[in-house]
Parts: sequence; structure tokens; C-alpha cells
Amino acid sequence: MKKGVTWLAALMLILVLAACGSPKDSEASEPEVTASEQLVIKASNYEFDQPEYRLKKGVPVKIVYENVNGNHGLLVPEFNLRLDTQKSSKVIIPDKVGEFEMSCSVFCGSGHSSMISKIIVEE
Repeated sequence: MKKGVTWLAALMLILVLAACGSPKDSEASEPEVTASEQLVIKASNYEFDQPEYRLKKGVPVKIVYENVNGNHGLLVPEFNLRLDTQKSSKVIIPDKVGEFEMSCSVFCGSGHSSMISKIIVEE
């Protein structure tokens, strides 16, 4: 009986210690980059505030997401960029020239599938 209680206490201690890690620990592998520019993208019901956003290749930019109306997010897979009300900003360095689709990452209702914009990266 004492062995069982000891094992249970040890297991609970391990679980408590594992839960104490902060969410930042998982992001520690991403290098800290200082952005030289900032781009604010606002979302309201079924649309982003602009049909397109322009960035320069190789220039670090801090993307800031603002949820104006409704519950939305943004997703650009090519930049590994996913922002919403929980994580509202990220610094990226666009490394490819081209047009990249940005879509809403949170199902927001009947207009969700048409909530699309694009990021254009120029030389």
C-alpha cells in the first residue's frame, strides 16, 4: 500500500513539474529578430482592411493582427504565419518574391471562404 502511494505521489510531482513550463519555452528555437518595419492587418466581418499588402524581400517586418469586428485570424502558410486574438504579432523575413494568399484561420460564418487577401513580396 505504501509503495502505491509513493508511486502515485512521484507521478503527480512529475506531472506538476511538466506543467510548469511556460509557452515561451517552445518558441525558444525561433531566433529573436528585430523588425525594421511594421504592418498592421485588420480584420472585420468577412474581410481584411486591404485587398493586398506589400513587403520587401529580405526586410524583417513585424506583422500585427487586429480583430476589429467578429472572431477572425489570419493564415499565410508560406511564411509560417498564423495570427489570431491569442497570438497577435510575429516578425517575419520574406525570403521569396511573389504573391501569397492570406486567408482567415478561424471559421467565422457564411462569408469565411471569401475572406481572402494577398501579401505581395517585391525585390
